[in-house]
Amino acid sequence: MEAVFSDFDEYLKAFGLTLLLFVVSGAASLVLGLFLAALRVGPVSIMRRAAALYVIMFRNTPLLMIFVFMMFAMPRLGVTFLFVEEVRIGDWNPSAFFTRASLALTLYTSAFVCEAFRSGINAVPLGQAEAARSIGLTFGQSMRLVVLPQAGRAVIPPLTSVQVALLKNTSVAAAFGMAEAAYYMRTSLNNHADQRPEIFLMIAIGYVVLVELVTLSSYALERRWKVA
Repeated sequence: MEAVFSDFDEYLKAFGLTLLLFVVSGAASLVLGLFLAALRVGPVSIMRRAAALYVIMFRNTPLLMIFVFMMFAMPRLGVTFLFVEEVRIGDWNPSAFFTRASLALTLYTSAFVCEAFRSGINAVPLGQAEAARSIGLTFGQSMRLVVLPQAGRAVIPPLTSVQVALLKNTSVAAAFGMAEAAYYMRTSLNNHADQRPEIFLMIAIGYVVLVELVTLSSYALERRWKVA
């Protein structure tokens, strides 16, 4: 384990970047996915079709292709994300590279989040929404006050699976030079070829710990929102 412990600070930084990429992309995909799900069950036909087209397009496109588009095609189209250079979070200054990686993961994951929310919304009896509309609530109010609180309990397990997949999908960013956990593993293997089993083991343990944190958080939400 000498290869890992000698550069343990780099090991922690790599997983810190993985976790940051996961948190940013996960939060953004939840917001975008919920918005798309509301459009898919909404009363406006053209918006339902637009949201369905989005889901079909991104859910059936390999994540690697989305990364390639964000990393190489967007700069050629003039989208450079220069505004992020002025943003600082403590001592950390996000780069346009991090922004592109987060956007790629968000666009891809939000399609799956949308379907998870839509399944939860469809699990709520139709009479609940009709009763809300009958007392004068708008579509947005009935979704926010009646449907979504009930659907939230049903979507926790599928959303957990989507977020776990997102956490593991952050490793795709390593192929484009982002120094997260998978990139650190590749670099460490090149520098310490004689310690490959140990390096693989430590990286695997790191991912297992992060995945278990996500899973335990979902279990806590399920227990908290459980209906007697």
